[in-house]
Amino acid sequence: MADLQAESVGARAELAAVQAELRGTVRGEVGFDVTSRALMTMDASNYRRVPLGVVAPRDADDVAATLAACRAHGVPVVARGGGTSIAGQATGTGVVLDFTRHMNGLVSLDPASRTAVVQPGLVLDRLQQAAAPHGLRFGPDPSTHSRCTLGGMIGNNSCGSHSVAWGTTADSVSELSVITARGDRLTLGRDWAGAPEGLRPLAEAELARLRTGFPDLPRRISGYALDALLPENGADVARSFCGSEGTLGILTEAVVRLVEAPRARALAVLGYADESAAAEAAAGLLPFSPLTVEGMAADLVRSTADLPRGGAWLFVEAGGDTEAEARARAETIVRAADVLDSLVVTDPAGQRTLWRIREDASGTATRMPDGSEAWPGWEDCAVPPAQLGPYLRDFRGLLAAHDLRGTPYGHFGDGCIHVRIDFDLLTEPGVARFRSFSEELAELVTAHGGSLSGEHGDGQARAELLPKMYGSEMVTLFERAKGVWDPDDLLNPGMLVRPAPLDSNLRFSVLPREPVDVVFGYPSDGGDFSAAVRRCVGVAKCRTTEASGSSVMCPSFRATGEEAHSTRGRARLLHEMLAGELVTDGWQSTEVRDALDLCLSCKGCRTDCPVGVDMATYKAEFLHHHYEGRRRPAAHYSMGWLPRWLRLVALTRTAWLVNSLASVRPLAALAKRLGGIAGERGIPRVAGVTFTRAWRRDARAEVPVRERVFLWPDTFTEHLSPEVGLAAVRVLEAAGLDVLPVTAGKPVCCGLTYVSTGQLDRAREVMRRTLDTMSKLPGMGDMPIVVLEPSCAAALRTDLPELLPNDPRSARLSTSILTFAEALERLAPDWTPPHINRPTVGQTHCHQHAVLGDTPDRRLREAAGLTGELSGGCCGLAGNFGFEKGHYEVSATCAEEQLLPSVREAPEDAIVLADGFSCRTQLEQLAGVRGRHLAEVLADALEEEGK
Repeated sequence: MADLQAESVGARAELAAVQAELRGTVRGEVGFDVTSRALMTMDASNYRRVPLGVVAPRDADDVAATLAACRAHGVPVVARGGGTSIAGQATGTGVVLDFTRHMNGLVSLDPASRTAVVQPGLVLDRLQQAAAPHGLRFGPDPSTHSRCTLGGMIGNNSCGSHSVAWGTTADSVSELSVITARGDRLTLGRDWAGAPEGLRPLAEAELARLRTGFPDLPRRISGYALDALLPENGADVARSFCGSEGTLGILTEAVVRLVEAPRARALAVLGYADESAAAEAAAGLLPFSPLTVEGMAADLVRSTADLPRGGAWLFVEAGGDTEAEARARAETIVRAADVLDSLVVTDPAGQRTLWRIREDASGTATRMPDGSEAWPGWEDCAVPPAQLGPYLRDFRGLLAAHDLRGTPYGHFGDGCIHVRIDFDLLTEPGVARFRSFSEELAELVTAHGGSLSGEHGDGQARAELLPKMYGSEMVTLFERAKGVWDPDDLLNPGMLVRPAPLDSNLRFSVLPREPVDVVFGYPSDGGDFSAAVRRCVGVAKCRTTEASGSSVMCPSFRATGEEAHSTRGRARLLHEMLAGELVTDGWQSTEVRDALDLCLSCKGCRTDCPVGVDMATYKAEFLHHHYEGRRRPAAHYSMGWLPRWLRLVALTRTAWLVNSLASVRPLAALAKRLGGIAGERGIPRVAGVTFTRAWRRDARAEVPVRERVFLWPDTFTEHLSPEVGLAAVRVLEAAGLDVLPVTAGKPVCCGLTYVSTGQLDRAREVMRRTLDTMSKLPGMGDMPIVVLEPSCAAALRTDLPELLPNDPRSARLSTSILTFAEALERLAPDWTPPHINRPTVGQTHCHQHAVLGDTPDRRLREAAGLTGELSGGCCGLAGNFGFEKGHYEVSATCAEEQLLPSVREAPEDAIVLADGFSCRTQLEQLAGVRGRHLAEVLADALEEEGK
């Protein structure tokens, strides 16, 4: 025991010395705190390793300083880009170098030579955007192109869907600047340029082995690419470095080659009976020089509405100088293919929609059709394309023999298959099956002349099995090459050579085996909070630096650029909280609290995350436990209890007094300080007359009644914007609906503000009281209920049944909820709205996008002649979030991403649409613009028609 204690003291002293040296010599951030380490414990693989610390270097000098300090103290170093590797190679027990924070620039781009100089942390999409105006692009494009980095792509020799045309990353690399573990700065290139001492003699002594020991196939990624050092291959040291997974040296800069992008593209989607038929057909399309030959089956598709008839599809892209030429080439491919059905799309927007289906497969594949979990581990084996059909048949047979399931998809034209398999990685028998299956599959791939990795690298997942592919002598040669580059085994040890066992360091092994006591029902995860947190597989779609199309996730990451404020980062901290090894204080963790603090609860991840992580729910759950029995932040009482305060104002009829006091600056400042409200915020005015009172005064229109509906008096419509409710009544009645108030003499509330602040006991109390009130209404359960505020409608649809799963009334109420546009479309399908014929700008409400859907709204706007697309992203106010002290800057940054620029650039006659009270408030306070609910716009148009 004394020896152990002495060793622990010595280890702590050594750790302190490493920290001190790094902080004294590195200009970038050095993080040895719990949060920094917890964020880097995992990548997108099955593996988990806890690092000692994280360094975000600012330049090559910082990298050299980090290597010197770690070398002096014997601490391993792992280079990390976007952290989307799926074989475990982006995790480590030493110091992790995070290149995404500072070394993420495009140094230069030369259109004449078609080259670019990039730093390792540059995200691929940024390079593509810079190259596009010159008619150029980087050839390889993994499905994670919006967040993967060039350094990570070089480390893994990544490929992507266009590899049949432009090859792997190694095919696009010209020169690499590298620092070795011992501090040598090398510039790698052809003709032995930059080769470390000893590499050339090693290779020249093994020429025969290098010429015969590697399988000939387009997607051979496994092992070290030592055959690139052959004289007939140009003795290309840079190419041989690609795919080394950070085990040979640390990349600090790269010169990469660009290719000419086709001026026009056509996408042919070919339908087949099953993936086996699609696989058999893929190789036969290669003589037509396609840009892509991608395959996937129906099990991975959320909806086949946009796809041709079939059970599996090939996505075959053709290029040309004109749209007609590209279409002609695509149609030639269709005629040559034996298909059930086909579709050729030349419209760029339509192509993006179809490609999104394919790109989301990497996340969708983590859930089987019945909702059970599936995992990587054998994500990207590759065989010669002509062997793909037979290989898939044998592969499916092996799955059946082990009673496992998985749906293959991927780069059929290159013989590379992605698949996630429903391994049981939580129990000893399940892990044992994982190992035995892995060993047998390695033999199967090798028997078909394939590579254990065809894209994502070996890492820990496959390196142990490399002798099955290469034989022991070649693997020994790999070890000798590693020794030349890194004789101290400092760089990413346990990967590629002398690997850790493939069934060790599994990330699930640290999670609790018994369900955690939680409040929400988590119906999609069997009521298990651990299973909900396990949903995050690390593909990092939440780390995109700009919202595309109508997407929302993840506004706080885009505002801050910090991993801790991404959906993945928060999920990682929750994982470590449950593990209890690094984050040791459970629900009381300040690290988890601080990471969740900037979560806007926009629910964007619920839809935009390929695996449906619902961080808004996890945040509410955490806040409930974190503050249980403790004093909460002031904002939880001021804004969390907002329905109570506003009802009190209405009962006492003191709205005039509240508004008067709020207009006096010193009093408003005092109120905001006491209420935990950001000083930069204005306090919204309370309506002098509530919606339900004004409605009773308003004359009812006399129109033929088609159907009766309830109208929900949500807190925001009732007390802050009754004009929206009155407008909605006018429109619904004009459409022939008999609109009844939901009052029954008692207030009703969806509980939203209590949920968003994690006051879940109070939320359930409010919801039960609402159910009691609603159950007394005649027609309840049969009559639809129209809710005008999207966030309240979302709460009633999802939070209510998930917080009260055992109360059958909650499900009945939830299924009765309709948005304004849904009500008109379903209940008054023959009604024609007034034709307004004006452009619109604005933003789809986050909860509308994530929970409710906005297709009926789009159709209603189109029918009314309201043109233009609403932007994606988030307004940034997000209920209480943007009002809370400390959130103003992030809130404003979110608004400036898409919403405010779209409003500023809009035509003068454009109507600014904003169905959410938060969105309207943000527009008013940050841009001085009045946003309007769609109901208001239609009501005004009806009034104009009636004049």
